[in-house]
Amino acid sequence: MEPKVGGIMKPVILACSISMTLIAGSSAAQGPPPPPPYVAPAPGQPVEKRPPNAAGQLPAFKEQTRAPYLPSNVAVKVETVTDALEFPWGMAFLPDGRILVSERKGKLRLVSGSTVSPPVEGVPEVLNMAVSGMMDVAIDPDFARNHLIYWAYVEARNPGADTTVARGRLVDGPTPHLEDVKVIYRQKPDLPAIHSSFGGRLLFDRAGALFVTLGDLDAEELRPNVQKLDTGVGKLVRITQDGAAAKGDPFVRKAGVLPELWARGFRNPLGIAFRPGTQQLWVTDVGPRGGDELNLVRRGGNYGWPVVSYGKEYSGKQLGEGTQKRGMEQPVYYWDPVISPSSLAFYDGKLFPTWKGNAFVTSLSQSHLARLVLKGDKVVGEERLLTDLRERLRQVKQGPDGALYVLNDMEKGKLLRLTPAAK
Repeated sequence: MEPKVGGIMKPVILACSISMTLIAGSSAAQGPPPPPPYVAPAPGQPVEKRPPNAAGQLPAFKEQTRAPYLPSNVAVKVETVTDALEFPWGMAFLPDGRILVSERKGKLRLVSGSTVSPPVEGVPEVLNMAVSGMMDVAIDPDFARNHLIYWAYVEARNPGADTTVARGRLVDGPTPHLEDVKVIYRQKPDLPAIHSSFGGRLLFDRAGALFVTLGDLDAEELRPNVQKLDTGVGKLVRITQDGAAAKGDPFVRKAGVLPELWARGFRNPLGIAFRPGTQQLWVTDVGPRGGDELNLVRRGGNYGWPVVSYGKEYSGKQLGEGTQKRGMEQPVYYWDPVISPSSLAFYDGKLFPTWKGNAFVTSLSQSHLARLVLKGDKVVGEERLLTDLRERLRQVKQGPDGALYVLNDMEKGKLLRLTPAAK
């Protein structure tokens, strides 16, 4: 069954290389104004032609930025499953077909077709800071038996505010609620975050361990913590369902190091996904003025922030020591001007055979869905979809039905479903 909105389907059909009908953009309360209308270049030309934010930064290799425009020429139907959400942030698909959605202001809701549940009761208090608050949500690998869900959120601390992960048992009914709620992990140490950059994405691996992305808390005075191995600032950690370091973590039993640490050197990692058919873990990281990154994450790797970056300070000053340093990993790809990459998904479904193996990245500041074509571990083409929505996009995920589902980041929050258009 295709989802309905108020009992009526609301499809929009487009060819991916052709613009859609304009839909109203964001208000001042929802963030910055939408970008100018996007004009796609000719196929084969660089997808980005605007001057860079961080002028003078040279890529380390040819395919590292400004990939050629490579349209798939696939006709897509875009349906609004629901527009009854408020600043949605994350989603997880339940075995029965419903979708669990988190909302930034501290709520969890269940979406069934076009029906949105009341807020799930029993959620701990969430601190809504700037564009963060309630963040990602995930279901336990054994959810069908134990009904456990996990969510990341900004928690008020004394002092400060930091990323926290909790779990609880989802109890169904007319008024869904949580039982046995337990905080399993807190970003360390308690630090005085003042704005954003909390990370907050969750991803289970095949072993049942949970990856958690942790941001740098967006304060220059806190940046030295990112490269320190005894803090959770600007890190990727891997934990058990109870919050302990997971078996196989690279720094277990090393003195002075967080045992759950998997990788470091991130600013605000908001996208995380495994590449289908491999055990490769990929992460997108939001840069400063220039330097949004797509990284292939290696166990124990150091991704450079704030020592190396393809971005610069918002003042225009040089950041750290430049763009490269021995012992620090290079991004597979970076964007400048920035797109603010807010999630990452790889497509391996059957509905869009042309898209198989492509990576998809939602953009906040540039309001589009980026489709990346990879050859080996290099990006060889890029296409920007949903540009005429002119709405900040928060997350993309492939559903069990093979469709792509997209959440916007707006006060009138939408869940969109992308399927092939009938020929």
